[in-house]
Amino acid sequence: MNRALRLIRRRLLGALPVLLIVVVGSFLLLEAAPGDAVDAYAVSLGGDAGMIAALREAWGLDGTPFARLTAYLWSLLHLDLGQSVAFSRPVLDVVLERLPNTLLLMGAATALSFALGSALGIVAGSRPGSFRDRFLSIGSLALYAVPGFWLGLVLVVIFTVQLRWLPLSGMETIASGKTGFGRALDIARHLVLPVASLGFLYLALYLRMMRAGMAEVWRMDFVLAGRARGLSRSRIVLRHVARNALLPLVTMLGLQSAGMLGGSVVIESLFAIPGLGRLAQEAVGARDTPLLIGIILVSAVLVIAVNLLVDIAYAMLDPRVGAGEAQA
Repeated sequence: MNRALRLIRRRLLGALPVLLIVVVGSFLLLEAAPGDAVDAYAVSLGGDAGMIAALREAWGLDGTPFARLTAYLWSLLHLDLGQSVAFSRPVLDVVLERLPNTLLLMGAATALSFALGSALGIVAGSRPGSFRDRFLSIGSLALYAVPGFWLGLVLVVIFTVQLRWLPLSGMETIASGKTGFGRALDIARHLVLPVASLGFLYLALYLRMMRAGMAEVWRMDFVLAGRARGLSRSRIVLRHVARNALLPLVTMLGLQSAGMLGGSVVIESLFAIPGLGRLAQEAVGARDTPLLIGIILVSAVLVIAVNLLVDIAYAMLDPRVGAGEAQA
């Protein structure tokens, strides 16, 4: 337990400069882009030069970039992400309002891809070179080559337009009045297609990684020793081969969290899910710099948290991992 706590402390201390780089880099990139929130407002609604100057002063856009960056960093020290120009609300409130939808989408897609991909990878890797191994490997390669948005459109055409089994968009039925289990079931029906579109791509990746890892483990000496001791094939597959092949998948789970968060932007826009991805699209359209930086910052915190959980899970699966680092 002490080793795990020391490991967590070191990871959290290392995350502080990462978050600072993310904030400063995002601010400088947005500053380099032409136009600002006032320009976006003027393009959509119009206005004279006096009104534009007054809006820039009211929204704090009349100062130098260095002064605005310094003011923003000072606000971050007080856990204040600023005020959203597009929504006229605190950025933290807007982000926390959309965050649960993204976490639900990502969590369900991650669970689907990791669990089903690992299980199919064990099936394929239990007998390398067999028909089911080749069938699953070719199928996973074909699935991984399909773009997520195209897969989502195909699923919509089949299950919504033709079969009419699942709803088209949204997080739940508007003004349905459902509560409790009925509302949870309604949300689950709305999430089937987005979760499948986002999760199937990574399912193929986990399947191929698990299969490749098991193919390598089969050639190791301890597997031959287990066979010599007369252990059953199922016990060797599950308790020895699959467990050792699972470690790279746990690492990939942390690395893919950022990719899945980025992929949710397309999926949320496609299925009109009010999450962080769609909020980022709206912030870009309105040139809402404080809101966009807040979304990027919260996303970075999520990625760091997922990688921290992966490190802990990795250390639990293999006690040798991180032992020297935690003792330092």
